[in-house]
Amino acid sequence: MIRKFAYILVFVLFAQVSTLYAGTTGSEELKGSNSQDTASECFEGFSRAMFKLNHGLDTVIFEPVARGYRALPVPIRKGTGNVVDNLRSLLTFSNNVLQGDFRNAGNTAGRFVINSTVGILGIWDPAAALGLEEKGKEDFGQTMGVWGANSGCYFVLPIIGPTTVRDAAGLVGNFFLDPVYHVTHNSEIHNGLVGNSNYSEHNYYFYRGTGAVDFRAKNIESWNSLEENSIDLYASLKSLYLQNRKQKIANTTSTIETQDDSDWEEIDTN
Repeated sequence: MIRKFAYILVFVLFAQVSTLYAGTTGSEELKGSNSQDTASECFEGFSRAMFKLNHGLDTVIFEPVARGYRALPVPIRKGTGNVVDNLRSLLTFSNNVLQGDFRNAGNTAGRFVINSTVGILGIWDPAAALGLEEKGKEDFGQTMGVWGANSGCYFVLPIIGPTTVRDAAGLVGNFFLDPVYHVTHNSEIHNGLVGNSNYSEHNYYFYRGTGAVDFRAKNIESWNSLEENSIDLYASLKSLYLQNRKQKIANTTSTIETQDDSDWEEIDTN
């Protein structure tokens, strides 16, 4: 029980990174602006307190771990990130289907099959060389947005980070839709009736935690730049998060505007 709790805690701590730095994909550019989002602010005092808590955790835990990870050779980091992205594409596929986006679902499935085989479990990305480029990650919060659900109130949770009512519900939905979660938590698989009996719950949390560390390592300078150039870091991150979610739901790659002139490298919410 203690070990299981430790795995869950580690996963939740590192999952916070993915939402704390929610922003853009690498193809998007950030420019100075005073653009406003439309989501209402709920419990701003509480949210600002939780933002300070999460920021403190990043300073003492996440960034140091990310810097240690960046000390690894580039091929190791690149391969690790590719494997995580390959596994993450299974959740994207599920949401592609639920959104009725069968074209991108086919693209996602094709990438997974090719990269899992020719690319050796996703270490390499031969699918991109064959013309199957990644079209973007999807999650259940985005799916609900496509279905017409409003974002609801914006707020910040301890550890989890910035979210909305819709996206918080989407986090729960992701567990049900993620095949990796089911493979590592299904008792029949553990008993060897299906697949490999070596899979267990901690494999899932390790996979998600590794993805968060890889993501944080790619954006150390980007986050530091945002800190240095923002008059109100909380407000800047709120605007960035909400605009990013809106664009992901619309599947657009237009410019995201923030209060600073820095360009972020590979920002992702998942």
